Amino acid sequence: MLTYMRNKLVSIETPAENIFVAYGFLDDHIYSLEITFQVNGTDMTIAWLKGHWNRYTTPDCPRALDPLQGAVGLCLADEGLSQSIHRIVGRKACRHFANLILECCDAIVKTRHMIENPEETPENDMESSITASKGPDTANVAPRRIKKNARIPFEQLEDAPDGFTLDLHVHTSPASPCASSSVDDVISEAKRIGLDGICLTDHNYQWDAKDIQALRAKHDFLVLRGNEVTTVQGDILVFGLDEDIQGIIALKDLSEKVAAVDGFMIAAHPFRGFLAVSGDKLGLDVEKAAARPMFTLVDGVETLNSKVTVDENRFCGQVAKALKLPTTGGSDAHLAGEVGFYATRFTKAIQNEEELISALRAGDAVPVNYRNNKLRRNGNE
Repeated sequence: MLTYMRNKLVSIETPAENIFVAYGFLDDHIYSLEITFQVNGTDMTIAWLKGHWNRYTTPDCPRALDPLQGAVGLCLADEGLSQSIHRIVGRKACRHFANLILECCDAIVKTRHMIENPEETPENDMESSITASKGPDTANVAPRRIKKNARIPFEQLEDAPDGFTLDLHVHTSPASPCASSSVDDVISEAKRIGLDGICLTDHNYQWDAKDIQALRAKHDFLVLRGNEVTTVQGDILVFGLDEDIQGIIALKDLSEKVAAVDGFMIAAHPFRGFLAVSGDKLGLDVEKAAARPMFTLVDGVETLNSKVTVDENRFCGQVAKALKLPTTGGSDAHLAGEVGFYATRFTKAIQNEEELISALRAGDAVPVNYRNNKLRRNGNE
């Protein structure tokens, strides 16, 4: 019987020339944490860094976030980088953060090498998508995603009929400590690429209804509110619950709260990192995965998420199909240029949270590969 598992994910974005943004995620049965930081390619120094705890064991753990700033200014080209990170972050903050930062640094160095030496990269191992952007931030180019097996052979990614398209999973700064773009920048980018609306699902943060209305009026754009709540069993996208839940909550307790207001719960990236060590070795198959207790408590499953691998998305879709649960897609954007990478398409227009929940409950939702397909159709490859 599997009694312990540790999953780790590292991804690198290039939102502008000579700018690298690293995202690292670690999750096991004890800890869950995230790190996001930017490295300037000209001198390979860390420009800024943000850390976030999803799950921890002692009251001292949150105190590790401030010392992380000691890594700002360090150069990835220095021979003593590893020692510096372990001294500054590992000893003063947290060794888990230190190790994750170093893995992200290594990934940035490799990414830079791949970009500078494309002839050394097998054609099938790298897919780049560079699109012009008029975003209000310094990042005027949408992220160039570099990943293995980037071709998506999953039936959910085929173009759905024209409809009403929402990104149901979006983070903003400072509401989500791990996000890097402001809500105004995120909305501006969503409008630019032609989305019909977005849902703000910041980590354990409930947007005030008046603030949402102000954003809608300011941008003349549909903005809905949700919440990505951290539970013992994993992250859950919650819609319809007007309660600011802090800390970690049991999924059963959250389910009771949401059911009481006739809300809707979606399991967010439920298999993130599960296949990193090979599902075959763990004996994980669709039938066993579908038997996870969490799926008896949620209303739907996020089967397309840009922060997980293609294989994990595919596997998640197979599990959702076996469970006959509604499925959704969301970018899980932490940067403005990530918005709409994946999204959810509905057959009818949606104007408020009640209509969103009704459509989700009716199964009127199709996860779609939005951003790349949209820009490709517009000739902005």
